[in-house]
Amino acid sequence: MTMEKSLSFPGGTFALYSLLCRHSRMGLLKSSHLEDEFLTCYDSNGSTKETRTSLVIKEFFNEHRSSRVVLLLVVLLGTSMVIGDGILTPAMSVLSAVYGIQIKAPDLHENYTVAIACVILVGVFALQHCGTHRIGFLFSPILIAWLLCISGVGIYNIFQWNPDVFKAISPYYIYNFFKKTGTAGWSSLGGIVLCATGAEAMFADLGHFSELSVRIAFTGLVYPSLVLAYMGEAAYLSKNRRDLQSSFYKAVPDAIFLPVFIIATLATVVGSQAIISATFSIISQCRALSCFPRVKIVHTSNNIHGQIYIPEVNWVLMILCLAVVVGFRDTATIGNAYGLAVITVMLVTTLLMFLIISTVWKKHVFLAFLFVVIFGFVELSYFNACLAKLHKGGWFPLVVSAVVLSLMSIWHYGTLKKQAFELENKVSLDCLLRLGPCMEIERVPGVCLVYSHVTSGVPPMFAHFATNFPAFHQILIFVTIQSLIVPKVPISDRFHVSRIGPPQLPLFRCIVRYGYKDIRDSYAFETQLIEKISEFLKRDLSSEQMVVIEQSLHGAKTRRSRELRFQCQEASEDVNELMEAEEAGMVYMIGHTCVISNKASCILKKFVINVVYGFLRRNSRSPAASLGIPLTALIEVGRVYRV
Repeated sequence: MTMEKSLSFPGGTFALYSLLCRHSRMGLLKSSHLEDEFLTCYDSNGSTKETRTSLVIKEFFNEHRSSRVVLLLVVLLGTSMVIGDGILTPAMSVLSAVYGIQIKAPDLHENYTVAIACVILVGVFALQHCGTHRIGFLFSPILIAWLLCISGVGIYNIFQWNPDVFKAISPYYIYNFFKKTGTAGWSSLGGIVLCATGAEAMFADLGHFSELSVRIAFTGLVYPSLVLAYMGEAAYLSKNRRDLQSSFYKAVPDAIFLPVFIIATLATVVGSQAIISATFSIISQCRALSCFPRVKIVHTSNNIHGQIYIPEVNWVLMILCLAVVVGFRDTATIGNAYGLAVITVMLVTTLLMFLIISTVWKKHVFLAFLFVVIFGFVELSYFNACLAKLHKGGWFPLVVSAVVLSLMSIWHYGTLKKQAFELENKVSLDCLLRLGPCMEIERVPGVCLVYSHVTSGVPPMFAHFATNFPAFHQILIFVTIQSLIVPKVPISDRFHVSRIGPPQLPLFRCIVRYGYKDIRDSYAFETQLIEKISEFLKRDLSSEQMVVIEQSLHGAKTRRSRELRFQCQEASEDVNELMEAEEAGMVYMIGHTCVISNKASCILKKFVINVVYGFLRRNSRSPAASLGIPLTALIEVGRVYRV
């Protein structure tokens, strides 16, 4: 088992799914507000002409909701497999590196090797809170040194043991290999797939590097180094077949063994850091789209916004990594699990690409079918071989992905039920205003931000508060935070402010839109929100003044002109009132809901909502903490939602 096999991570399924959601409308993660359809971030530069195939596929998904549910489950399966890689990759990388000690110390007990690997893993996870920006400058030199080492060792082994190994490039030998080995040779594909697990990691780097730089780095250094390393290892094995289980380190010359071992260990730390960071990023995106419970996200760098740290996920990954190392103790078994996880993600990506090519890019169905046939045949071959090793460790990623998939699906289902209850039980603003004089509602100085998922009307928890406690603040702002199915939302499209209710009542609604990669700065949010409302009032004031001036220039100083001046004066007073209310203080109102199933619900739904979703909700971060709301200014309104 060579070290270069594990320095990669898969991903991209959620990005492809979000592309389908916003361009083909085939997903369940749709925006709840009609204006989101016209956001500039939804614009596509692709072809707008629909093909017959794209129309048929879209019509099928629109008519059959079950197909959209299956599509989301497939995407969550791929995502859960990536999260499973966050467990397997560090365990396999570090353990395979540390096993090199046994080459020079064959009498060393296996327990000591496992213990050393566990210490390194604990150190890697313990340092995650520091972020990678402080030591990130070392990553490139370490990986370059690693690639130069394995390529140099490969060249040495080729000329030392078997210069004719270059003949293995001929397809004849792979045909002859399968002809002679039969089923056993086919089963070996489950291990060969680990040689190609680094290719998909390049696409994860496109957010940080240009396509040209990735191509140059891969074709100029990475790929040649890997080919030379594998050829050198094959040349060594052709003369030393007994060293099959530890061929990588035994093929290293004794004079440079220690430097190569040190660089290999450092390279595994870099590879582990890559997959851990990727897991944090993926979970953050799933959380933004209500597909993962609320967790604490810490931004470890002020300059690079993509560097995040999730404490809860970090420690869970560490515990599971240690369990894998202690439980399996064998890189071959862990490799079987790792291979199945990676090839499953590749298959999911290929299936999604068929829909992307045919419905988003609107290419001919033949091209999409050809893509699936070529890549799908290769991936299915590897997948079939990995399934043959299901009993030798391949079951582990399936169990992990099943658990993660179930938790993500239940959280998403419970969140949708909660939001649907709020929409169905919202109260009209006119009804609440009519009750105002009867209940003698009093207004207190200050600004109150009312958070909910309702984009029209009054959320049920605020109506419940107003009827039981007839007093609220001078200025009310109903805030709805929407997570859109796009990576980032431009600042110009983030805040949508509108006035609700009669002009004499300072009631506003603000819809705040974020992409699943946007950073939510809770500290700057309050200031930005007040600035946007102030700009909204000043913009209304300016438009009214323009009308008055235009009418005055035409000599039409009529009653209408005087009314507009009076409205301008009122708008100016509204701005001043907003500033005074902000100085008086700001409070935040949020619902403290308990979601339970109806008594008439089936047993499965009661178990999902009352037990699993209830457990996740109680043990996840509170909505107030996720929004960065200070506890001293928080008003929580308790409600029971029966869904």
